[in-house]
Amino acid sequence: MLGYIPGNSFMHRVNGTTKLVALILISVACMTTYDTRFLLFTSVLSILLFKISHIKWSDVSFVVKFIAVFSVLNLLAVYLFSPQYGTVLYDSKTVIWEGFGRFNLTQEQLFYEFNLVLKYLSTIPFVLIFLLTTNPSEFASSLNKIGISYKVCYSVSLAIRYIPDIQVTYFDISSAQQARGYEISKKASLLKRVKGAMTIVFPLILSSLERIEVISTAMELRRFGNHKKRTWYSEKKFEKVDFLIMLFSVLIMGVSFTLIYLNQGRFYNPFS
Repeated sequence: MLGYIPGNSFMHRVNGTTKLVALILISVACMTTYDTRFLLFTSVLSILLFKISHIKWSDVSFVVKFIAVFSVLNLLAVYLFSPQYGTVLYDSKTVIWEGFGRFNLTQEQLFYEFNLVLKYLSTIPFVLIFLLTTNPSEFASSLNKIGISYKVCYSVSLAIRYIPDIQVTYFDISSAQQARGYEISKKASLLKRVKGAMTIVFPLILSSLERIEVISTAMELRRFGNHKKRTWYSEKKFEKVDFLIMLFSVLIMGVSFTLIYLNQGRFYNPFS
């Protein structure tokens, strides 16, 4: 289940709003630059933070493998549709392997795609840390504390809680279909499993719509939104470490923009 997992690690103790601000700032910093030195630093930082979060591999293995497959497909697609893009970016061409036509392998193309890999390593662990170490209720109360409407905060909290609910519903529907004799487990072929997954989507959508109707009705009966302010059962105060983390995130984004200025563009070019 990809959702909040209670724990007592350093990242669990950090305020939810602090983690969101850091996630946004660092993601923007990583997405706007192709400086390999900077991306190596943020990749190591994200993996290190993931390690100290004490998140078990079994909790994220499926998601990580799923993301890895699509990342590899994306890298292959980049090469297939534009195999000489790296040579254009770095204004250089160092051929490693002579292919056919425009499909030859160059150091510049490999370097560009290596930067793409670093971008994945820089951002994906941060997203997983945020999802798995942030209590939705505590996060919503923190957002409300900095001036965001509690209606918006509650919507964000429901969205975060909804991820594991969707997963539970998916597995329930899958188990029900297998109990009726429709094999979509690991024993079945890949094509049959894909078709089985597609048949789950429709009842999943219907159950999601039904759940949304139940939640909205319950909120209306409790007069949600009738007052301008509300109290929170779960609330965490900002501490010194939260301000330091946000300041560090701002510095990281500042370094990213500074490197863009020094490199006279988004790309660090070691071939010039």
